[in-house]
Amino acid sequence: MHSSFLTPLPPSEEPASAAPSPRRWQVGTLAYGAAGLAVLFCWLLGGDFALSMRDRAVPPVMQLLFKKFGASDTLVGLLFSSLPGTIGLIVGPVAGYRSDRLRTSWGRRLPFLLATTPAIVLAIVGMAFCSLLGNLLDRLLGPHSPGLPACSLFVLGAFWVLYELSCMVANLIFQGLVNDVVPQKIMGRFMALLRVFSLAAGIIFNYWIMSSAETHSTEIFLGVAAIYGLGFTWMCLRVREGEYSPPPPAGAKRGYGAGIASYFRDSFSHGYYRLYFATTVLAVLAPSAFNLFSVFYAKSLGMSMAYYGKCVALTFAMSLCLAYPLGVLADRLHPLRLGIAFLTLYALAMAWGALFVRDVSTFAVALVLHGVLSGTYFTAMASLGQRLLPRTTFTEMTSAAGIVGGLAGIAFAPAIGFLLDRTGHAYIHTFHIGLIMTGGAVVSGLFLHRRFMAYGGPKNYQAP
Repeated sequence: MHSSFLTPLPPSEEPASAAPSPRRWQVGTLAYGAAGLAVLFCWLLGGDFALSMRDRAVPPVMQLLFKKFGASDTLVGLLFSSLPGTIGLIVGPVAGYRSDRLRTSWGRRLPFLLATTPAIVLAIVGMAFCSLLGNLLDRLLGPHSPGLPACSLFVLGAFWVLYELSCMVANLIFQGLVNDVVPQKIMGRFMALLRVFSLAAGIIFNYWIMSSAETHSTEIFLGVAAIYGLGFTWMCLRVREGEYSPPPPAGAKRGYGAGIASYFRDSFSHGYYRLYFATTVLAVLAPSAFNLFSVFYAKSLGMSMAYYGKCVALTFAMSLCLAYPLGVLADRLHPLRLGIAFLTLYALAMAWGALFVRDVSTFAVALVLHGVLSGTYFTAMASLGQRLLPRTTFTEMTSAAGIVGGLAGIAFAPAIGFLLDRTGHAYIHTFHIGLIMTGGAVVSGLFLHRRFMAYGGPKNYQAP
């Protein structure tokens, strides 16, 4: 079932002290030759492609279906923004805490991934047949039915909740799996390859499939369910986790109260990790203001959606070409240093937009700069968590970052919308907000880098 190219080492959470040969890589109790590493990458990238097709296809088709069945903009906003954030606050910490402390013959990540895969497939299939199921519900309720559209909307919303809940766990645990089985020395390159596959999935869906979303949603959902179910399950059956040292002492405590106290103490008591949370959350929020309102901004300037789409497609293509070289640079220079550099460039792009965007042509330039530079620093920083966070509590700490990001995200979008409403939809302010948030990320990143150097820097780093 597992790759024969993987060679187990004596159980240990960290690699043995002996330096591996140039053709050997090791992480935890797993050691890889060149062939074994190639096989591992094939399985993980195949699983990530299935995951990316799911993420690229399902949300836009769902938006169209919600509108088809009469959902209000408020309801759509709640389901697409507030719901994921709320689920992340509740489910993410529990899944991360339990996964880090789980010890089974299958490992600590694969059981979660195998459990969530059928739930996600069920949710997508349910959404595919939401009209049929809504019709059945309408008939069952008879005179008490609120109407066929409302019944279909209820069914769609119920499966969407199941989908978001399962995807939240799967995405978090997949990050933990990558951290546990991919050697850190090449983590930047691997994360860049993940980015390549994600962008490829986005190009495939948007170029060839999106045009059929309104008329063939059932076929699209069923195709995505098959790709995800088969691809992700096959990855889980082929990838091997190593052996882990016993879980942290907090895992032996009984009761939810002790677990919650341990979680927050481990995650938020150290100033160094608070700096990490601040840097990564600010970096994620920095492009959000422009992303949320870029379509409205384009329309306010008279840009056609065809031209807008071509600009976005151009950013995807440029980002795909840059992804792997950026991964190599991240491995050589460190993702924190590279991320700070590209965040600075993004801040300059936001300043340029605030000063010079006045018409369609200048907006097109700003749109491409925004897409390429934000994608660049996301790619550069993709392996930052794997390089800075402790291995023993990686998903726990990642979920803690999700709590901070979820709280910030829930408040951030409504606040920007309120500002734009009060200023008569002056979308130029999205550049101002992006500049402020990026500046905060750069400053926080510089403080984080100073602490990072105090803990050993790129060559001798030890997570506190």
